[in-house]
Amino acid sequence: MTNEKRKYIMPVTTILSILFVTILAKVGIINNYLQTIIVTICINVIMSASLNVVNGYMGEFSCGHGGFMATGAYVSSVVSLILFKDGNSITGHALLPEGLAILGFPIAILIGGLGAMLVSLIVAIPSFKTRDDYLAIITVAANFIVTTAINNIPLVGASRGLMGMKGVMNNMADVLDVPWILIWGLVFAVLSVVAIHYLMNSTLGKGISAVRYDEISAEIMSVNTNNMKLIAFTFSSFLAGIAGGLFAHLLGFINPSSFGIMKSTESLVMVFLGGMGSLSGSVLSAFVFTILLELLRPAQIWKWVIIPLILILIMELHPEGIMGSKELPQKFPWLKKLFPLNKNQIRPGSEGDAA
Repeated sequence: MTNEKRKYIMPVTTILSILFVTILAKVGIINNYLQTIIVTICINVIMSASLNVVNGYMGEFSCGHGGFMATGAYVSSVVSLILFKDGNSITGHALLPEGLAILGFPIAILIGGLGAMLVSLIVAIPSFKTRDDYLAIITVAANFIVTTAINNIPLVGASRGLMGMKGVMNNMADVLDVPWILIWGLVFAVLSVVAIHYLMNSTLGKGISAVRYDEISAEIMSVNTNNMKLIAFTFSSFLAGIAGGLFAHLLGFINPSSFGIMKSTESLVMVFLGGMGSLSGSVLSAFVFTILLELLRPAQIWKWVIIPLILILIMELHPEGIMGSKELPQKFPWLKKLFPLNKNQIRPGSEGDAA
């Protein structure tokens, strides 16, 4: 098989997989419960992979991803409710015909991502003038600031929360009866992973990785490290905002407590579980972590005793996580025949493993 043909394998397989899952959901083989699990996995893939851009590839330490998720959730929810939901709690009536939600929904999700990017820009400009672990402290503070601010805005329900997003999804189903949240969850998860892949294998990605390995040397080699940090951080937050928008429309109800420090901790756990600087690891860890949370649901609050213990064991016994800093073709060489690695994907110290 020629390289020209190989490059179409992944896109075609992905599209066919999404169509197959949609058909199974439409005929009832994948019920509503399983659909919720699948969309939750997609959301966690976006959260884990996006945080890995900062904590893994760039080597900084952000601990407030839940705050950017909250921004995206509320901004996208407000936009979709105002535009496409009659009887909403903000304006009382829809500004556009409800049927147009089928076209406007992805735009609302992207606007939520842009809102999260704007908040991250406000956080990033002062924080990247500091060094070491100050970013962790600043992002935790930002998480609390965002959730506290939302908690005191009556227009979006304050502490009572915001609801009605299920109505927007129902309006879409009235036009074409398919599981829209499942479709968009899969689509945005795939697009997020592809976007991160291309970013990290671009010239910008080399600059971001240079910050991780040696920031001073990168500056000597004329890499603008502040710009690299800004790009990685705002891009990561943009994707977190998209995940928040999907989360809000999946549940149909959100409140500030849903995006506290525990939500940020979940993202950190997935990054460490999958491997710092491994996109494949982020995807795998999101799947494992979501299933683990679901299995531990009967344990209620005790699950947050069990999960940190599992994380401690991983850090003690296998600190690199599931994938370390490698990708699947490096772990399983036979995959390189279908999906050959670019030279940019092979990180320092892994050449021998990838050979």
